Amino acid sequence: MKPRPHGKPSRPTRNEPQARANRHVADSEKTVPALDEDALMGIVAAQSKPLILILDCVQDPHNLGAILRTADAAGVHAVVTPKDKAVGITETVRRVSVGAADHVPFVQVTNLARTMEKLKTAGLWLVGTTDHTRKSIYQTDLNGPLAIVLGAEEKGMRRLTEENCDFLASIPMAGQVECLNVSVAAGVCLFEAVRQRRAVP
Repeated sequence: MKPRPHGKPSRPTRNEPQARANRHVADSEKTVPALDEDALMGIVAAQSKPLILILDCVQDPHNLGAILRTADAAGVHAVVTPKDKAVGITETVRRVSVGAADHVPFVQVTNLARTMEKLKTAGLWLVGTTDHTRKSIYQTDLNGPLAIVLGAEEKGMRRLTEENCDFLASIPMAGQVECLNVSVAAGVCLFEAVRQRRAVP
C-alpha cells in the first residue's frame, strides 16, 4: 500500500442505520476501563506499520471476546470502539477472549468519525468491510499502515463510518447466507492482512 497522500477519496452515501441499544450485557456485569484516543495515537506513533481494528458498535460480548482473541493472534496493535452503543471489556469478554482482553490494547472513543480522521492524518489507510462493493478483501492492498473497519451485528457500519473509510471491501460468499458473523469476518480480514504483510519484505 502506497504512502497516504493528503485528502481522501470521495465515498458513496446511504441512509444511516440507527445503532441498537446494547441488550447483550447484564446491568450487573462491570466493565474494565479502556484506553482513550490519546493513548491510541501514541500506540500508532510507536509503530512503523500499525495494524488497527475498528469495531463500529459491536454489542455482543461473545463476539468482542472472540475478536480480541483473533486480534491478539494476528498482532493487532489496538482495537477501537465507540463508547456508546458498544460493549466494553466485561468478565464475559475476558473469558471468551481466553486472556487476550488483558493483552490487546482496547480503546473506547467518544467520536468514532473524528478518531478515524485522526488515524488518516497519522498516515493510516482505512478499509471498511461491507457487502455494498464487488471488490473483495483478497483484491485489496492491506500492506502499510492500516485500520480495518467492521460494522455491528446485523446492521453493519453506520453511514458516517462507511463514508470515513478510504476503501470498501467485501468477503466473497458462495452460499445462501448474506454475511458472516462479525467475529468470523474479523478473522478472515485480519489474517488476509497478515498474509499480505508477511509476503512483503
